[in-house]
Amino acid sequence: MGGTTAMGIWKVHAKIARYAMEHGKHVAIEVPAAMNLTEIWDLINTSERTRRHCMQLENCVYDFFELTTLNMAQQGLFGEILHAEGAYIHNLEDFWDEYWHDWRLLYNRDHRGDVYPTHGIGPVCQALDIHRGDKMNVLVSMDTKAVNGREYYEKHRGEAAPDFQNGDHTMTMIRTEKGKTIMIQHDVVNPRPYNRLYQLTGTKGFANKYPVEGYMVDASKVGELMTVPSAQGRREKVDIENLSAHSCVPEDVKQALMEKYKHPIQKDLEQTAKKVGGHGGMDYIMDYRLIYCLRNGLPLDMDVYDLAEWCCLTELTAISIENGNAPVEVPDFTRGGWNRIDGYRHAFAE
Repeated sequence: MGGTTAMGIWKVHAKIARYAMEHGKHVAIEVPAAMNLTEIWDLINTSERTRRHCMQLENCVYDFFELTTLNMAQQGLFGEILHAEGAYIHNLEDFWDEYWHDWRLLYNRDHRGDVYPTHGIGPVCQALDIHRGDKMNVLVSMDTKAVNGREYYEKHRGEAAPDFQNGDHTMTMIRTEKGKTIMIQHDVVNPRPYNRLYQLTGTKGFANKYPVEGYMVDASKVGELMTVPSAQGRREKVDIENLSAHSCVPEDVKQALMEKYKHPIQKDLEQTAKKVGGHGGMDYIMDYRLIYCLRNGLPLDMDVYDLAEWCCLTELTAISIENGNAPVEVPDFTRGGWNRIDGYRHAFAE
């Protein structure tokens, strides 16, 4: 066996991964792969020294909307991407009991900051070519006071928690080397609909996944659009002459755009992924791509530096919050190599 996976409570992910690489195995780690900078640098150093792949199992980058929108961005449909947003907003009230010995609730009790950032930041980092032409330079984070989190903890555990650490809502702003901005949010205790945001704002267009999927585009960038094939295989030209500057494109235009820019991975795997399932098919595509790249000797879709950049928010946001929302430098985990690759791309065997 050439590889293994690292799963369990968050605090053991990095230890399992390091052990696997030390014993000659490529490793894929459940999110978040590392909880602090010490663990992050340990994984980077071990991966580089052993020449073993170390990939974080971030499934949200394989969501159908995210994949298609990434392809649109890579094809220039939105112009230059200037700002992106992501989040993990998911009321866990119905799920806290499923975590063994309350490990996740206890972690929230003990830590401030965005403790679960990868679902939100992963897809936007790919769209912004992070460490493939740009890098995150500085972040500022702030949180609300703890209300629902503390209340649930005290009710569930039967013990007071006057120093419950994790604020009910945490938001983080990031600026990149190339002058782009990112906003990331975390909220797992308030009564809000599930939301990962996933917004891209470009000089020629806009994409938004939650709460309603939609696009705004410059008609001059679109070209000819055709409808999705009917049951009889017929396609018709879609009218793009009257796109509004104040609302998303009509549904027929959106569907035509998503058909035109459907990601090659999605074209190959969409039907099987929907049948197999796993978060709507994201998990299947993630596992497929991991195995595909390893079998074909290709760079993985996510490398150890992605892992580092996405996971570092956990500690860095806490440092910012605990120091009066101070700006905090984001390390260059590539040690100067962030600009050697020109843009993020998936690898395919010829």
